[in-house]
Amino acid sequence: MSWVRDLASLSSHSSLCAQSSSGSYPNYRQVSGDWFVDLEKMEAKSLWVLLTTLLFIIQGWRQTEGCLEQERIALFQLKSFFNCNYSLKDWVNVKGSNCCEWEGVECNITTERVIGLYLNFARQWDNREWISNPYGYLNVSLFLPFEELKSLELSGNEIADLVDNQVSVSSAFNNLEILVLTQNYFNDSILSKLKSLTNLKTLELNFNSIKSLRHFQVLNNLTKLNKLDLSDNKIDSLQSSHDGERPLNLTNLEELNLDENSFTNNLLAQLSGFSNLKSSSIRNNQLKGSINIKELLDTLSNLEELDMSGNEVKEFVPIKNKENGSLGKLKVANLNGVFNNGAASLIQLLETFSSVNTIHLRGNYFNDTFSTQDQLHVPSKIEELVLDRSSLNNNIFQSIGVLASLKILSLSGCGLSGTLPTQGWCDLRKFEVLDLSENALKGTLPSCLANLSSLHYLDISGNQFVGKGASTALANLTLLRFISLSRNLFEVPSIFISFANHSHLKVLSSNQNKLVEEPTIPTWVPKFQLKAFRLSNCTTNELHIEIPKFLYFQNNLSIIDLSYNNFEGKVPFWLLENNTRMEAFLMKGNSFIGHLNLPSHPNPKISFVDISDNKIQGPIPVNICSIFPQLNGLNLAGNSFQGNIPPCLGSLTTSNLLLDLSHNQLSGGIPEMLAQSDSLRFLRLSNNHLSGKITPTIFFSTSLRLLYLDGNNFEGNIPSIDISAFPVYSLIDMDLSNNNLSGKLPRWIWNVSNLNALALSNNQLKGLIPMELCYLDSLRILDLSENNFSGLIPSCFGAQSIIHLYLSKNRLSGTLTNAFFNSSSLVTLDLSENQLNGEIPYQIGTLSALSVLLLKANYFIGEIPIEICKLYSLSIIDLSQNKLFGLIPSCLSRLTLEPNDKKYSTKTYWEDFGGIFEPGNYFGMTKFEFFTLRGSESFYVDFEIENQMEEKVEYTTKKAFCTYKGNILEYMSEIDLSCNRLTGEIPIEIGNLSEIRSLNLSHNNLTGHIPSTFSKLKQIESLDLSHNNLIGRIPAQLTELYTLAVFNVSYNNLSGSIPSPKAQFGTFDESSYVVNPFLCGHLLHKNCGDLDSPLTTAPSTSNDEEKSGLMDMYIFWVTFLFLM
Repeated sequence: MSWVRDLASLSSHSSLCAQSSSGSYPNYRQVSGDWFVDLEKMEAKSLWVLLTTLLFIIQGWRQTEGCLEQERIALFQLKSFFNCNYSLKDWVNVKGSNCCEWEGVECNITTERVIGLYLNFARQWDNREWISNPYGYLNVSLFLPFEELKSLELSGNEIADLVDNQVSVSSAFNNLEILVLTQNYFNDSILSKLKSLTNLKTLELNFNSIKSLRHFQVLNNLTKLNKLDLSDNKIDSLQSSHDGERPLNLTNLEELNLDENSFTNNLLAQLSGFSNLKSSSIRNNQLKGSINIKELLDTLSNLEELDMSGNEVKEFVPIKNKENGSLGKLKVANLNGVFNNGAASLIQLLETFSSVNTIHLRGNYFNDTFSTQDQLHVPSKIEELVLDRSSLNNNIFQSIGVLASLKILSLSGCGLSGTLPTQGWCDLRKFEVLDLSENALKGTLPSCLANLSSLHYLDISGNQFVGKGASTALANLTLLRFISLSRNLFEVPSIFISFANHSHLKVLSSNQNKLVEEPTIPTWVPKFQLKAFRLSNCTTNELHIEIPKFLYFQNNLSIIDLSYNNFEGKVPFWLLENNTRMEAFLMKGNSFIGHLNLPSHPNPKISFVDISDNKIQGPIPVNICSIFPQLNGLNLAGNSFQGNIPPCLGSLTTSNLLLDLSHNQLSGGIPEMLAQSDSLRFLRLSNNHLSGKITPTIFFSTSLRLLYLDGNNFEGNIPSIDISAFPVYSLIDMDLSNNNLSGKLPRWIWNVSNLNALALSNNQLKGLIPMELCYLDSLRILDLSENNFSGLIPSCFGAQSIIHLYLSKNRLSGTLTNAFFNSSSLVTLDLSENQLNGEIPYQIGTLSALSVLLLKANYFIGEIPIEICKLYSLSIIDLSQNKLFGLIPSCLSRLTLEPNDKKYSTKTYWEDFGGIFEPGNYFGMTKFEFFTLRGSESFYVDFEIENQMEEKVEYTTKKAFCTYKGNILEYMSEIDLSCNRLTGEIPIEIGNLSEIRSLNLSHNNLTGHIPSTFSKLKQIESLDLSHNNLIGRIPAQLTELYTLAVFNVSYNNLSGSIPSPKAQFGTFDESSYVVNPFLCGHLLHKNCGDLDSPLTTAPSTSNDEEKSGLMDMYIFWVTFLFLM
């Protein structure tokens, strides 16, 4: 501490004074390394001088405690470059501020000099600035004041170079030992600038743009280098092409990462200069063919870990002398995704690497079919074998029995099926970890599983195992700490009695099984105390299901998930009373009723409460914040809560607070305290009865990223605020749709540079759509539909990155001109029900990503441009209710109309809160089990946040006006050209649109026959050809359209018999055929033998007014002719 150093300094100073004045020295004694003056032996006068001086120094210390003033000033100067106020918010220019306590700053505890700067992802600028100057050039002279700087991390700051014409990099970073420059834009030249940093021990240059190695030999100067990371660059060799240059020779290097580059097999010889290398990773490069692993390891004799995953190796050359087959010190080999052609032998590979302890072979394709006679021919030391997502068959269970040392086996997702055999694997008594998840194994668990008495981790989730009641196999595995039975056919909770004596059990996961009524046997008392219990999304045929009774005996739970089980009664808050360390309480999607009766005592550990989608009513308790003072997430959506929003929710101080109170019956306004919260990250109050004006304060928040206030009764103008005082404004989604807001768009909206989605539909907003919206370069979704906006569409929209644009049901006018035709990202364009006019421009063919085009109910004229046919992603086209004329382009048949998930981008945010577990604490599991396997999944809290700004498409189909939202749009395909003035015959090529679901050509002047090719429209559900001048027979082949739900050919001049009433045509009534005087059939009460030959032509008419379905002149003419 600084006062100890000051006192020691004072002692030294006092001794010198005493020596000069009296010639004697004071006595000292040492206490814990600090020197203290032995005050009792000093003269009174000296004591008085000492105390006076001490008070003076203490007073001065209080003013200067912390980092050096010049270093504080230098740090603040750095902030002009590292300008992310969110991560550096405590970097303030206040004299005396202790910069050693600032975020990202580490100081020496003795000298209080800055020794570490951690400025990762600390640079931010708006998109306009990035376009003009995307890269940064960092002035190294800014670091000169930090003379003792040893560690510097600058990841993710878009830095292109370190520059200063007057100062060298070595001058600024002379003492640097750790330098992290990950995820920037450094090129080859950075290496020459680092050559003088001879104290460097760690250098990380991954995720940059290093290509050439003409400067690589300078790394030989870094003789102390212990760790080097060059991954994710574009390097193809460690050898310079220049003659006479020394090869790379770093004898102290122990860790080398060359992942994600372009190295070939030549790399293996170039590693000879790294004689002390212990860990090498060369994943995802271009190594191919055969690899002699023993020659490599003879060169790298100290190598302990090798990762060659993601290359295209055909084989590893077998070791000829199996008696001398050791691979040096190699202990771990990662060969994931290496063998893709099915030529490699798993048995041969295990023989080659039989001397290692750990081998990971995920995602490989082997040629072995495995017979029961297959076995290894050398002793194996393998203790950990991971084969996840590799191609295997069930004989692996017999063959694996020869791996006598095996402790860990993971076969997740290997395509295994059938029942588990009882030979081979069941004899591996050393088994500690077994993962058989995500296969198609079925039947009951074999009794020999009980032989694996050392097993403490068992994951059999994602199979088809069955079982009810106690399982002998599971009951004998009393050392189990983790078990996952999820996604099987077990009957729960009855099977849980199998674990009654498992005193070590910490994690029990049984999601998506069969939920049955608990047996009426005496309640069993478990010996275990769980940390995590997951029982969600189970199927049940029972009407009344209770929560498993063994939970009454649990008092150490950290997380419990009982979501989506249809449990009834009141919310089981007794679980919180019993488990005071509970952090996550997840009860979503049940049938809990009554009021929200919270626990009687505070739960300071609880972070996440989700009781959404139940049947709870009454007010939200006003003491909810005192009961749950450390909430990170609260989801009460989808209930029947009433009353006001508790203001105290704004007093919660946890960072990144997520609050969802949507789909209730809450009233009043937004509490000012909540609006002022600087912790709120996500706020959804959608679909309540909130009213009044929106408090302006809610828009001032610098932490709020997602704001949904849609579906309420807010009124008045959107508040005008000044956000210029906030250099970083974090809002990315804002939905104020379906309210009663009025007035014009406030100017501050187009200054929210990070805005990704803006929805203001179904309000009473008016005025012009401001050109300034073009400044929102991050905007992807814009919905201004159903308002009173007028004027022209800003031409700048085409230059943006907008994906979904909704401007329907306004009063927009003018032509389309160049409004959108520079956009390659636009997927949805909805301009329906406006007052737009002119022709549809041919430039529409430039919208290469367009999938949904809605121009319904405007005043467009002219022909349908054939350039539409170039839009191969189009699947929904609505040009109805315009004044288009001419022929239907036959090239429309080129459109695939295939399912397209780009038609919607409904976002679901999944907040994975890692706070449910502490680093280093794996709840009885190893780090491998917790992270590499799936142990950590039991402690994930996926706080689901669905973005309510679902993309929507409105059109008429199946005789109804429908609105389709969200992911259902992926499968919708429609062409609606109705209510225009189109003429000519229906192109027979339209029958090639095999994916179309709805086709509406009604209310035009089309002539000719119904194409028989329509029988190929196998997905069609609605076909409307009514109100045209079609003649001839209805093709009998149409009865093969088994998906057809709506069929309408009324008001034409068709003739002959209507289709036989079979399949779907047996569901259509007379209205499908009316006013076709020469059609006949039982349904029309006309005998086909009684009709004369029909006319082959009909007069052309204009049907501008046919939208109402009233009788027009054409109908009158046909009817009159029939009556004659």
